[in-house]
Amino acid sequence: MLIQNGLVLQGRQFVPADISFDRTIDRVEQQLVGQGFDATGCYVVPGFVDIHTHGAVGEDFSDGKPEGLQPMADYYAAHGVTAFLATTMTLPESVLTAAMHTIRDFKRTGGAKCAGVHLEGPFLSAAKKGAQAECNLHRPDVAVFDRLNEASGGQVRLVTVACEEPGGMDFIREVSKKCTVSLGHTVADYDTAMEAFAAGASHATHLYNGMPGLLHRAPGVIGAAFDSGASVELICDGLHIHPAVIRATARLFGDKLNLISDSLRCAGMPDGDYELGGQPIVLKEGKATLLDGTLAGSCISLLDAVRNNVRFGLPLAEMCYAASTAPAQAVGLTGIGELRPGKCADLLVLDQKLNLKAVFVDGQRLPL
Repeated sequence: MLIQNGLVLQGRQFVPADISFDRTIDRVEQQLVGQGFDATGCYVVPGFVDIHTHGAVGEDFSDGKPEGLQPMADYYAAHGVTAFLATTMTLPESVLTAAMHTIRDFKRTGGAKCAGVHLEGPFLSAAKKGAQAECNLHRPDVAVFDRLNEASGGQVRLVTVACEEPGGMDFIREVSKKCTVSLGHTVADYDTAMEAFAAGASHATHLYNGMPGLLHRAPGVIGAAFDSGASVELICDGLHIHPAVIRATARLFGDKLNLISDSLRCAGMPDGDYELGGQPIVLKEGKATLLDGTLAGSCISLLDAVRNNVRFGLPLAEMCYAASTAPAQAVGLTGIGELRPGKCADLLVLDQKLNLKAVFVDGQRLPL
């Protein structure tokens, strides 16, 4: 297969090039010979990688419903995501175990690829629980992590932890040998967070949300993430974070910025009543909240996040990198996220208005 005459994302910039590929990318060069997809006037970018998504189209990974995963995979691909981490909530271990088994046994018949699991909980702080159910919180526990990881078939690639909780540092030292450890839903101060990053954490979950803010005398997790060179997630729906802060954070963290959707089952659905981690939520005019008004996750796609950030004044090339290469690197997905020879042929074609014109997963063009 050939894609010709496009502006191809290489690193954090676009260059004119053609791409030849089968299941993996063969060549990225100018003026390759043959007939293929004409991308004149279009951008060709790696398929987006959403490392923090709980669900969409009425389904949630925490439900553990085998029939729920394929509709989500189809939704993601139709919105530019070619790989995702199935992200779970703070729930009893038995419920999470059932969800792990379902994710382990999933055999996709199209759509995006499930590239692993993100355990967002239960190892979180009650003081920054956000939309997580406090009754199901659990102190950081390596044995619990190991059981869940085993239940998933060893697919846990990312786990969020409140490092200040009892046992948090020991948890990070041990679990960081097995997957990426992220700080989130935490009240850790700067010194504690720096200790956690030194112990093996290397990522921060939905920066600003679920943690103390960045203050001039108390830089907290945000300042520690910058000083330690950690990768960081941002929810760019225009509700969780002000556009001015998104712009500043993009400049502060550069190629360590990871765009995420943090989407809930209400993504792709109409306004109404839904459920998240055993708690009722309400979606109204694009905003999902608990009944007490607490902001929950989002209802956007990763492509929406890229479009939003371009509208907020950020460069398209950098935002496409932040939605593909950066998150893949953050969780060790070395075979995807870049348009380079030998990488999986997961790619998108976007027109000048950022409409999705084509999606390829493992070299196969998917219906939109």
